[in-house]
Amino acid sequence: MLRLITGIPGPSGFGSASTAEQVTQGIDASHLTVVITGGAAGIGFETGRVLALRNAHVIIAARNMEAANDAKQNILQQNEKARVDALRLDLCSIKSIKEFAERFHDLNVPLNILINNAGIMFCPFQLSEDGVEVQFATNHLGHFYLTNLLLDKMKETAKTSGIQGRIVNLSSVAHLYTYVNGIEFDKLNDKTSYSDKKAYGQSKLANILHANELSRRLQAEGVNITVNSVHPGLIMTNLFKHSGNLMGLLKLFSFFMWKNVPQGAATTCYVALHPQLKDVTGKYFLDCNEYQPSKLANDEDLAKKLWDFSNKLIDSALSKTAAERPATII
Repeated sequence: MLRLITGIPGPSGFGSASTAEQVTQGIDASHLTVVITGGAAGIGFETGRVLALRNAHVIIAARNMEAANDAKQNILQQNEKARVDALRLDLCSIKSIKEFAERFHDLNVPLNILINNAGIMFCPFQLSEDGVEVQFATNHLGHFYLTNLLLDKMKETAKTSGIQGRIVNLSSVAHLYTYVNGIEFDKLNDKTSYSDKKAYGQSKLANILHANELSRRLQAEGVNITVNSVHPGLIMTNLFKHSGNLMGLLKLFSFFMWKNVPQGAATTCYVALHPQLKDVTGKYFLDCNEYQPSKLANDEDLAKKLWDFSNKLIDSALSKTAAERPATII
């Protein structure tokens, strides 16, 4: 808590007051290609801007293409040599995720870093177009499926280039506040027991469990890709659009704990780019330093169950999409 309030650096040499530019100072990322979800605004935009500043090829994945193209132009205005592309991605739609992956593969570029950044928060109960509670669908399931679709490209890139790939899942300290069993597998879509706060915590817990399980699987395969999760900190962004008044009141009484956007993007950029993180995998970071997440987040059995459950949800959505596709006339 003292480090959070004062900004005193931790073992990494960085802390809560560090900015994304500071933690990447002197790093040349000109040999790297990065996909970042939700890169059109907030800490996602700042992450993309700074990675482009360090010469990485940044691909902004966003639902709102007007905002994504504005973000691209903003980056180019600040850095005319930046390499930036924008592709549409709606993480709440299995169909959209599949289409994004196809468009990405059509670019015929390598993929070194995947930053699963986008998210929604404290939404009223609703289901995605695939019939999944929307916070879980967007924050976890969409990223889970996207990662699966891009993983072969990342493996190929790591193997041919010899450069270690990195996957970063943005989680939250909110993973501590979830349902009793962590993930409500049997009540995921139960409106009567739904809590917007606990459902958000559930999705953020899922982000860590996903990162940890994927890390174990890649290590078992001997794949040169690390997977870690981060808590960016408390930052007032569009993420709070469903709870602006509540968050404004909270900020009034906890102003010393909040970060600005450049500080909020620091941990993501640190974990994605810094050489200190070579070979570090399956860890959780806060303020650019490793921390222990909750007991549930470290539960390997829960992570495996979530992995299988997520695949079943995706298979069901894909089957539904295929069934709805018009028959081909011969």
